[in-house]
Amino acid sequence: GIVGESGSGKSTIGRMILGLHSLTQGEVQYRGIDLYSDLNNHAVKQLRLSMQCIFQDPYSSLNPRMTAGENITYGAQVQGLVPAREAKALAQDLMALVGLPSTDTNKMPNAFSGGERQRIGIARALAYRPEFIFCDEPTSALDVSVQADLLNLLKDLQEQLSLTLLFVSHDLAVIRQMCDRVIVMKDGKVVEAGDNEAIFTQPDR
Repeated sequence: GIVGESGSGKSTIGRMILGLHSLTQGEVQYRGIDLYSDLNNHAVKQLRLSMQCIFQDPYSSLNPRMTAGENITYGAQVQGLVPAREAKALAQDLMALVGLPSTDTNKMPNAFSGGERQRIGIARALAYRPEFIFCDEPTSALDVSVQADLLNLLKDLQEQLSLTLLFVSHDLAVIRQMCDRVIVMKDGKVVEAGDNEAIFTQPDR
C-alpha cells in the first residue's frame, strides 16, 4: 500500500510502474527486469501486459459507447490475448466472478451504478490474466456503503487468483485493511516503509 496526502506522489508512482507516466530518472524493476530498459523487448511487453490498473473514477474509466462485455474484453482482444470468438464467454465469466449477473454483458455502462461500474473495471483488468494490479484509490468515488463490499471483493480475488495489489489511498483505514506492507509518502518522497502492523502501531514519526 502507498498512503499519503493529496499531491504526495502516490498515484504517480503507480502510473510510472505501469508506463502511463515516463521516468525522468531511475528505473522500475519487476521480476528482475528493468521495465524501461528496452520497451520493444518481448519480455518487457509481456510483463507490462501482466500489470493492470483499476482506476479511481468508475464513471470516466469505461467507454460509454461500448457494452459492459465489450469494455471488459476489448483491450485484451487488441493485445491478442483473447480470440474474438471467446470474448463473450470470457466477459460473462468475469462478470460473474466480480459479482454481477453474467446476463448483463450487453448492457451499456449508464445502466450500472458506480459500484457496479467499478466491478466492470475490475473485470476488465482481470481479462488480461494479470499478476499485478495497481488499485488507484478504487473506492474513493463510491458511497461508504459500497466501499466495504468492493474491498472485500478485491481481497477475495487477491487470494483466489494469487494477485499482487499495489493499493493507493489517502484513507488509512483502507490501507490497514488491505495491505501487508505500507509506504508513506510526503512531497514526492518516501518518508517511511515497513510491515503494516509496524507502520500503524510503531510509526517512525
